[in-house]
Amino acid sequence: MRLSNSIEKRLALWVISSVSIILAFSLGYNYTVSKRLITREIEGKAMETLRATINRMDIIFFSMEKATKTLAIPMEDRRVASNKENIFFLLQRVVAENREVYGSTVAFEPYAFDSHRRFFAPYYYKHGGKLSFKYIPYNYFAWGWYMMPTLLHRAVWVEPYFDKEAGNIVMSTYSVPLYRADPDKKEFFAVATVDVSLAWLQSIVSSIKIGHTGYGFLISKKGTFVTHPASRLVMRKTIFEVARERGDKALLNIGLEMIRGKTGFVPYAGPFVKKPAWLAYAPLRSNGWSLAIIFPRQELLGDVQKLNRQILFISLLGFFFLMLVIALIAKGITRPLRFLAVAADRIATGEWETPLPPIRNDDEVGKLTQSFEHMKTSLKKYFNDLKETTAARERIESELRIARDIQMGLVPKVFPPFPEKKEFEIHAILEPAREVGGDLYDFFFTDETHLCFLVGDVSGKGVPAALFMAMAKTLIKSTAAGKIDPAVIVRMVNRDLAADNPFVMFVTLFLGILDIKTGALSYCNGGHNPPFLRHFNGEISPLASTHGLALGVSEDFTYTSSQIDLQPRDVLFVYTDGVTEAMDPLGGLFGEQRLQNTLSEMGEITVQEINDTVLKTVSDFADTAPQADDITLLTLKFNQKSKSSPI
Repeated sequence: MRLSNSIEKRLALWVISSVSIILAFSLGYNYTVSKRLITREIEGKAMETLRATINRMDIIFFSMEKATKTLAIPMEDRRVASNKENIFFLLQRVVAENREVYGSTVAFEPYAFDSHRRFFAPYYYKHGGKLSFKYIPYNYFAWGWYMMPTLLHRAVWVEPYFDKEAGNIVMSTYSVPLYRADPDKKEFFAVATVDVSLAWLQSIVSSIKIGHTGYGFLISKKGTFVTHPASRLVMRKTIFEVARERGDKALLNIGLEMIRGKTGFVPYAGPFVKKPAWLAYAPLRSNGWSLAIIFPRQELLGDVQKLNRQILFISLLGFFFLMLVIALIAKGITRPLRFLAVAADRIATGEWETPLPPIRNDDEVGKLTQSFEHMKTSLKKYFNDLKETTAARERIESELRIARDIQMGLVPKVFPPFPEKKEFEIHAILEPAREVGGDLYDFFFTDETHLCFLVGDVSGKGVPAALFMAMAKTLIKSTAAGKIDPAVIVRMVNRDLAADNPFVMFVTLFLGILDIKTGALSYCNGGHNPPFLRHFNGEISPLASTHGLALGVSEDFTYTSSQIDLQPRDVLFVYTDGVTEAMDPLGGLFGEQRLQNTLSEMGEITVQEINDTVLKTVSDFADTAPQADDITLLTLKFNQKSKSSPI
């Protein structure tokens, strides 16, 4: 039954997966293309709506500019500008004949109109549907509508402001500097202005309705909200203040583009909308202000999303129908295999005599039954052979465990080994990479005051290396008795190892002899890693090499010794290349520099703690990587110079 179910499931999975990929691609392509086309159409209509609204406002602003210039041109005639009745007539005419004009004035320079009057700025404005008059009652010289054209020497639109004294409304002013028509000298004498109430702007912008939630807003050249559905923002906040308060970098960038006079259509999701939208913006040609319109994306793409949901629903119904058809087909195809699957399950549990169904046809099922018959016979023979092989392997593993115990018994493992000796401390660790290994260490007294210690590394691994290690260790200990020159000991052992070495095995060896009374250390290095010496002051350095060859290579090689004097608290650290060549999971080596750094970071700790720390550091470095080589550590610390006692 499991076979039948598996084929049915896989067949259904393959077909449904293929159809799903095709349909998913079709749906995605249809949605993407539809969305792109509609987005392009929305962008076109958005920019069209934007430009149409801007044109409406620009027409009004340009008409205000024209009205102001109509006032300014005759005012530059000295005869007109010096006659109060002429000025009043022109102001009344500008305000009365221009529906969008709220008010107008000609503000003179100090004493320019009347030598006895510092301020002279007659102001006509509309109030309650009637034409009203007043003189501007404040010091207008510091106001923007007066200062900007004065400083820039050109006509300008002033930032919108609230003028409580002149009109008590929010307005914007178009100001034109006036100069006397004097051929000898161009003399500035007044500013002609037209004030526009911004209420009509709010009416135009608020009439923009895009869907249920789309709207428009207008900002000045400094980013101040001139119109907005949220009245708390109008003339109180800039678009940059809102962006900083909300932490909206996108709105900040849009504001910068708008005040720079740029045009754009960008995706937007910020404080002004609850759902993703598009934001179209463009500048007014007349005064540099910028109009933005928000287009709600979800509302405008609703038809596309609805269509895709309907297609998805139809596709899911088709999937379920297709799965039902495939299941029926697969069930009919796999029915002949069910009996064979039951028999195969019983054979898998070891019931070798289970009969297979009879072969009725020479088709695929018949050929499969023949194969199962052959498999049953082969498996029965294989399992019988496997039992014998497993028993033999278990015997070998048992023997290797015994060999490991014997090998570990060859090296000292009781610490401290000489508790009565206070002149020094010594500790060693051996971690084979396999059941048995080729590393070795040892330490013993050659006489009452000379401690011989050694660390070696036999070439290769496993049983041959372990046997060679045992032979080398035995030769060293028997040869070193009564001798205090390491080179003599190494030379004699090398001769014996090289004389009868048909497999050309060799061992690298560091052998040292310490006079525990004086601290004098003689040593010979036979191709081994140079040990590290950590001085009592914390400085670490490798021992100088004696340039010796690995033992067992050349019978006639001449070895030499070197000598140093250990000071109290000096520590000698001897190791095999299983430490420095330990690898991490990526194949990187532990290395001598990392070992030296590890030793230098240790404080005044015991020799056992030194070995444990190094071994843990190597293990942490290797992480999950298997141990590739045997690891041996031997640490010797010289404590004090004193007379030795008998062993």
